[in-house]
Amino acid sequence: MQTTLKYISAVVITICLFTACQQPGKNSTGSEYMPDMAHSVAYEANYYSYYYNNTWGTEDEYYKMAGPRKPVKGTIPRSAAGTGKENSLNYPYADTEEERTRAKAQLINNPYAITDAGLAEGGELYDVMCGICHGEKGDGLGYLVRDDGGKYPAAPANFLLEEHVTASNGRYYHAIMYGKNVMGGYKDKLSFEERWNVIHYIRSLQAKELKVEYNQMVNTLNTVDRPAGEIVAVEMQDSHDGDHGHGGMHEAHGHEDEHGEGHKVEDGHDEEHGHDNGHGHEHGDEDHGHEH
Repeated sequence: MQTTLKYISAVVITICLFTACQQPGKNSTGSEYMPDMAHSVAYEANYYSYYYNNTWGTEDEYYKMAGPRKPVKGTIPRSAAGTGKENSLNYPYADTEEERTRAKAQLINNPYAITDAGLAEGGELYDVMCGICHGEKGDGLGYLVRDDGGKYPAAPANFLLEEHVTASNGRYYHAIMYGKNVMGGYKDKLSFEERWNVIHYIRSLQAKELKVEYNQMVNTLNTVDRPAGEIVAVEMQDSHDGDHGHGGMHEAHGHEDEHGEGHKVEDGHDEEHGHDNGHGHEHGDEDHGHEH
Protein backbone atom coordinates (compact mmCIF):
# COMPACT_ATOMS: atom_id res chain seq x y z
CA MET A 1 0.00 0.00 0.00
CA GLN A 2 2.74 2.40 0.94
CA THR A 3 4.57 1.50 -2.23
CA THR A 4 1.48 2.35 -4.28
CA LEU A 5 1.09 5.75 -2.53
CA LYS A 6 4.74 6.57 -3.13
CA TYR A 7 4.37 5.62 -6.77
CA ILE A 8 1.26 7.76 -7.19
CA SER A 9 2.91 10.71 -5.41
CA ALA A 10 5.98 10.49 -7.63
CA VAL A 11 3.82 10.44 -10.75
CA VAL A 12 1.80 13.45 -9.59
CA ILE A 13 4.92 15.45 -8.72
CA THR A 14 6.50 14.58 -12.06
CA ILE A 15 3.40 15.66 -13.96
CA CYS A 16 3.25 18.95 -11.99
CA LEU A 17 6.87 19.70 -12.69
CA PHE A 18 6.51 19.08 -16.40
CA THR A 19 3.23 21.00 -16.77
CA ALA A 20 4.03 23.91 -14.47
CA CYS A 21 7.53 24.58 -15.74
CA GLN A 22 7.25 24.16 -19.49
CA GLN A 23 9.57 26.50 -21.30
CA PRO A 24 8.15 28.84 -23.96
CA GLY A 25 8.74 27.84 -27.53
CA LYS A 26 8.09 29.13 -31.03
CA ASN A 27 4.37 28.44 -30.86
CA SER A 28 3.93 28.09 -27.12
CA THR A 29 4.03 30.52 -24.21
CA GLY A 30 5.06 27.76 -21.86
CA SER A 31 3.57 27.29 -18.41
CA GLU A 32 3.90 29.48 -15.35
CA TYR A 33 3.03 29.04 -11.72
CA MET A 34 0.40 31.67 -10.80
CA PRO A 35 0.82 33.62 -14.07
CA ASP A 36 -1.35 36.52 -12.90
CA MET A 37 1.45 37.42 -10.47
CA ALA A 38 3.70 38.24 -13.44
CA HIS A 39 1.11 39.39 -15.96
CA SER A 40 -1.34 42.07 -14.91
CA VAL A 41 -4.94 41.46 -15.93
CA ALA A 42 -5.68 45.19 -15.61
CA TYR A 43 -5.91 47.22 -18.79
CA GLU A 44 -3.78 50.28 -19.44
CA ALA A 45 -5.12 53.31 -21.24
CA ASN A 46 -3.86 53.75 -24.81
CA TYR A 47 -1.79 50.58 -24.57
CA TYR A 48 -2.94 47.28 -26.04
CA SER A 49 -1.60 44.41 -23.98
CA TYR A 50 -4.31 41.77 -23.95
CA TYR A 51 -3.42 38.71 -21.88
CA TYR A 52 -5.19 35.41 -22.42
CA ASN A 53 -6.00 35.14 -18.70
CA ASN A 54 -7.54 38.61 -18.72
CA THR A 55 -10.80 38.59 -16.78
CA TRP A 56 -12.27 41.84 -18.07
CA GLY A 57 -13.82 40.34 -21.15
CA THR A 58 -13.05 39.32 -24.69
CA GLU A 59 -10.13 40.52 -26.74
CA ASP A 60 -12.38 42.92 -28.67
CA GLU A 61 -13.83 44.33 -25.46
CA TYR A 62 -10.34 44.86 -24.07
CA TYR A 63 -9.33 46.69 -27.24
CA LYS A 64 -12.23 49.12 -26.84
CA MET A 65 -11.52 49.72 -23.15
CA ALA A 66 -7.82 50.39 -23.74
CA GLY A 67 -8.43 52.74 -26.67
CA PRO A 68 -8.51 56.54 -26.47
CA ARG A 69 -11.69 58.24 -25.30
CA LYS A 70 -13.29 61.55 -26.09
CA PRO A 71 -12.12 64.33 -23.73
CA VAL A 72 -14.26 65.21 -20.75
CA LYS A 73 -16.69 68.04 -21.40
CA GLY A 74 -15.05 71.36 -20.56
CA THR A 75 -11.51 70.07 -21.13
CA ILE A 76 -9.17 72.92 -22.00
CA PRO A 77 -7.04 72.24 -25.10
CA ARG A 78 -3.27 72.19 -24.74
CA SER A 79 -2.97 75.02 -27.22
CA ALA A 80 -4.99 78.13 -27.86
CA ALA A 81 -3.49 78.65 -31.30
CA GLY A 82 -3.95 82.11 -32.68
CA THR A 83 -4.37 83.76 -29.28
CA GLY A 84 -0.67 84.07 -28.51
CA LYS A 85 -0.96 81.49 -25.75
CA GLU A 86 0.57 78.47 -27.45
CA ASN A 87 2.18 76.16 -24.95
CA SER A 88 5.45 74.30 -25.26
CA LEU A 89 3.89 71.21 -26.82
CA ASN A 90 2.42 73.26 -29.64
CA TYR A 91 5.00 75.99 -29.99
CA PRO A 92 4.73 76.87 -33.71
CA TYR A 93 8.38 77.83 -34.23
CA ALA A 94 11.20 75.38 -34.88
CA ASP A 95 14.74 75.53 -33.53
CA THR A 96 16.30 77.23 -36.56
CA GLU A 97 17.58 80.72 -37.21
CA GLU A 98 14.83 81.31 -39.75
CA GLU A 99 12.18 80.34 -37.21
CA ARG A 100 13.91 82.41 -34.54
CA THR A 101 13.60 85.44 -36.80
CA ARG A 102 9.94 84.65 -37.42
CA ALA A 103 9.26 84.30 -33.68
CA LYS A 104 10.97 87.63 -32.99
CA ALA A 105 8.74 89.31 -35.56
CA GLN A 106 5.47 87.66 -34.58
CA LEU A 107 5.58 87.16 -30.80
CA ILE A 108 5.08 90.73 -29.68
CA ASN A 109 2.63 90.90 -26.77
CA ASN A 110 3.10 89.08 -23.50
CA PRO A 111 -0.19 87.17 -23.05
CA TYR A 112 -0.11 87.82 -19.30
CA ALA A 113 -0.63 91.21 -17.74
CA ILE A 114 2.03 92.61 -15.43
CA THR A 115 1.22 91.67 -11.84
CA ASP A 116 3.14 91.96 -8.60
CA ALA A 117 2.72 88.21 -8.06
CA GLY A 118 3.97 87.43 -11.56
CA LEU A 119 7.02 89.64 -11.12
CA ALA A 120 7.78 87.99 -7.78
CA GLU A 121 7.58 84.51 -9.31
CA GLY A 122 9.55 85.61 -12.35
CA GLY A 123 12.26 87.04 -10.10
CA GLU A 124 12.65 83.82 -8.14
CA LEU A 125 12.86 81.76 -11.31
CA TYR A 126 15.24 84.22 -12.96
CA ASP A 127 17.66 84.08 -10.02
CA VAL A 128 17.75 80.28 -10.17
CA MET A 129 17.64 79.71 -13.92
CA CYS A 130 19.13 82.84 -15.46
CA GLY A 131 20.93 85.00 -12.93
CA ILE A 132 23.90 82.68 -12.55
CA CYS A 133 24.98 83.70 -16.07
CA HIS A 134 23.04 86.84 -16.99
CA GLY A 135 23.57 88.43 -13.58
CA GLU A 136 21.21 89.49 -10.81
CA LYS A 137 20.85 92.88 -12.51
CA GLY A 138 20.56 91.43 -16.00
CA ASP A 139 23.93 92.91 -16.98
CA GLY A 140 25.46 89.63 -18.18
CA LEU A 141 27.76 89.36 -15.17
CA GLY A 142 26.47 86.38 -13.28
CA TYR A 143 28.67 84.71 -10.69
CA LEU A 144 29.68 81.97 -13.14
CA VAL A 145 31.29 84.70 -15.21
CA ARG A 146 32.66 86.81 -12.38
CA ASP A 147 34.10 84.01 -10.27
CA ASP A 148 35.81 82.42 -13.26
CA GLY A 149 37.67 85.58 -14.10
CA GLY A 150 35.56 86.17 -17.18
CA LYS A 151 36.80 82.99 -18.87
CA TYR A 152 33.43 81.97 -20.27
CA PRO A 153 32.90 80.19 -23.62
CA ALA A 154 30.50 82.91 -24.75
CA ALA A 155 29.57 86.09 -22.94
CA PRO A 156 25.97 85.90 -21.63
CA ALA A 157 23.61 88.50 -23.07
CA ASN A 158 23.51 91.87 -21.32
CA PHE A 159 19.79 92.57 -21.12
CA LEU A 160 20.42 96.21 -20.21
CA LEU A 161 21.81 97.10 -23.64
CA GLU A 162 19.50 99.00 -25.98
CA GLU A 163 19.50 96.04 -28.37
CA HIS A 164 17.78 93.89 -25.75
CA VAL A 165 15.60 96.61 -24.28
CA THR A 166 14.02 97.20 -27.68
CA ALA A 167 13.95 93.51 -28.61
CA SER A 168 10.56 91.85 -28.99
CA ASN A 169 9.24 89.42 -26.43
CA GLY A 170 9.58 86.71 -29.05
CA ARG A 171 13.35 86.98 -28.94
CA TYR A 172 13.34 86.12 -25.25
CA TYR A 173 10.68 83.42 -25.48
CA HIS A 174 12.39 81.58 -28.33
CA ALA A 175 15.71 81.65 -26.45
CA ILE A 176 14.02 80.24 -23.34
CA MET A 177 12.44 77.49 -25.42
CA TYR A 178 15.51 76.33 -27.33
CA GLY A 179 18.50 78.14 -25.89
CA LYS A 180 21.07 80.16 -27.78
CA ASN A 181 24.77 79.50 -28.38
CA VAL A 182 26.07 77.70 -25.26
CA MET A 183 22.84 78.36 -23.36
CA GLY A 184 20.56 75.34 -23.19
CA GLY A 185 16.79 75.40 -23.57
CA TYR A 186 14.45 75.68 -20.60
CA LYS A 187 11.17 74.50 -22.11
CA ASP A 188 11.30 71.39 -19.92
CA LYS A 189 12.11 73.37 -16.78
CA LEU A 190 9.70 76.31 -16.98
CA SER A 191 5.99 76.14 -17.65
CA PHE A 192 4.24 78.33 -20.22
CA GLU A 193 3.24 80.98 -17.67
CA GLU A 194 6.58 80.83 -15.86
CA ARG A 195 8.46 81.66 -19.09
CA TRP A 196 6.36 84.77 -19.61
CA ASN A 197 6.78 85.81 -15.97
CA VAL A 198 10.55 85.54 -16.35
CA ILE A 199 10.31 87.82 -19.39
CA HIS A 200 8.25 90.27 -17.34
CA TYR A 201 10.97 90.25 -14.70
CA ILE A 202 13.70 90.90 -17.27
CA ARG A 203 11.67 93.89 -18.44
CA SER A 204 11.48 95.13 -14.85
CA LEU A 205 15.29 94.94 -14.59
CA GLN A 206 15.57 97.01 -17.76
CA ALA A 207 13.09 99.52 -16.38
CA LYS A 208 15.06 99.79 -13.14
CA GLU A 209 18.24 100.52 -15.09
CA LEU A 210 16.51 103.19 -17.18
CA LYS A 211 14.75 104.61 -14.09
CA VAL A 212 11.28 104.13 -15.54
CA GLU A 213 8.30 102.22 -14.14
CA TYR A 214 7.29 98.66 -14.89
CA ASN A 215 4.88 97.22 -12.37
CA GLN A 216 1.30 96.15 -11.84
CA MET A 217 0.00 99.70 -12.03
CA VAL A 218 2.25 101.47 -14.54
CA ASN A 219 4.45 100.58 -17.51
CA THR A 220 6.50 103.36 -19.05
CA LEU A 221 9.16 101.02 -20.46
CA ASN A 222 7.25 99.92 -23.55
CA THR A 223 3.81 99.90 -25.10
CA VAL A 224 3.25 96.17 -25.54
CA ASP A 225 3.12 94.86 -21.95
CA ARG A 226 -0.06 95.86 -20.17
CA PRO A 227 -0.23 96.47 -16.40
CA ALA A 228 -2.97 94.51 -14.66
CA GLY A 229 -4.00 97.51 -12.56
CA GLU A 230 -5.98 96.99 -9.38
CA ILE A 231 -7.02 93.36 -8.99
CA VAL A 232 -9.65 92.06 -6.61
CA ALA A 233 -8.46 88.64 -5.50
CA VAL A 234 -11.25 86.17 -6.25
CA GLU A 235 -9.81 83.69 -3.76
CA MET A 236 -10.47 86.10 -0.90
CA GLN A 237 -14.18 85.91 -1.58
CA ASP A 238 -14.39 82.17 -0.94
CA SER A 239 -14.60 82.70 2.80
CA HIS A 240 -17.87 84.60 2.44
CA ASP A 241 -19.71 81.41 1.39
CA GLY A 242 -22.14 83.21 -0.83
CA ASP A 243 -22.65 86.28 1.40
CA HIS A 244 -23.82 89.57 -0.09
CA GLY A 245 -25.71 87.68 -2.81
CA HIS A 246 -22.62 86.96 -4.90
CA GLY A 247 -22.38 83.19 -4.42
CA GLY A 248 -18.97 83.53 -2.73
CA MET A 249 -17.26 84.73 -5.90
CA HIS A 250 -17.21 88.38 -6.95
CA GLU A 251 -16.46 87.62 -10.55
CA ALA A 252 -17.74 91.01 -11.63
CA HIS A 253 -16.11 92.52 -8.53
CA GLY A 254 -19.38 94.31 -7.70
CA HIS A 255 -18.69 97.05 -10.20
CA GLU A 256 -21.35 99.32 -11.59
CA ASP A 257 -20.24 100.31 -15.06
CA GLU A 258 -19.78 103.99 -14.42
CA HIS A 259 -16.73 105.07 -16.35
CA GLY A 260 -15.02 108.20 -15.33
CA GLU A 261 -12.54 108.76 -12.55
CA GLY A 262 -13.03 105.15 -11.44
CA HIS A 263 -15.62 102.48 -10.72
CA LYS A 264 -18.12 102.72 -7.95
CA VAL A 265 -18.06 99.51 -5.93
CA GLU A 266 -21.22 98.24 -4.26
CA ASP A 267 -19.37 97.68 -0.98
CA GLY A 268 -19.06 101.40 -0.65
CA HIS A 269 -15.41 101.72 -1.62
CA ASP A 270 -14.34 103.93 -4.48
CA GLU A 271 -11.42 102.50 -6.40
CA GLU A 272 -9.32 104.79 -8.53
CA HIS A 273 -8.24 102.62 -11.44
CA GLY A 274 -6.70 105.25 -13.64
CA HIS A 275 -7.79 103.70 -16.94
CA ASP A 276 -6.69 105.13 -20.18
CA ASN A 277 -8.83 104.50 -23.22
CA GLY A 278 -6.18 102.20 -24.66
CA HIS A 279 -6.76 99.61 -21.96
CA GLY A 280 -10.35 99.84 -20.82
CA HIS A 281 -11.62 96.44 -19.82
CA GLU A 282 -9.76 93.52 -21.31
CA HIS A 283 -11.59 90.29 -20.62
CA GLY A 284 -8.96 87.53 -20.74
CA ASP A 285 -9.40 83.83 -20.32
CA GLU A 286 -7.17 83.75 -17.31
CA ASP A 287 -8.13 83.58 -13.65
CA HIS A 288 -9.19 87.24 -13.36
CA GLY A 289 -12.53 88.53 -14.47
CA HIS A 290 -11.12 91.98 -15.26
CA GLU A 291 -7.59 92.84 -16.30
CA HIS A 292 -7.01 96.57 -16.26
